[in-house]
Amino acid sequence: MPRPTAPRPTAAQLAYGSCTVIFSTLAMLLLSQTSSGVGIAVIAVAALALGLLVAMTVPLPKPSAATAPSAEAPTTTPERVPVNSGKAA
Repeated sequence: MPRPTAPRPTAAQLAYGSCTVIFSTLAMLLLSQTSSGVGIAVIAVAALALGLLVAMTVPLPKPSAATAPSAEAPTTTPERVPVNSGKAA
């Protein structure tokens, strides 16, 4: 029986999550001015959690119209209306 696979993260999710981890780690280290190993570890874990949160909240791309049929699309062809030739009767 094949295993169901989880959806892979998009490039935007990876980029936003990575940038969040890097910048939040730097900001917290500079603001806290900690030098202990425990303080640095707490900041690193907090930055990773924040980066994961940001990566998971980035909206996923919507499927294009070519791949998914729209429920609003008409399924029948419209009626043909005769065009007036411009001559008065």
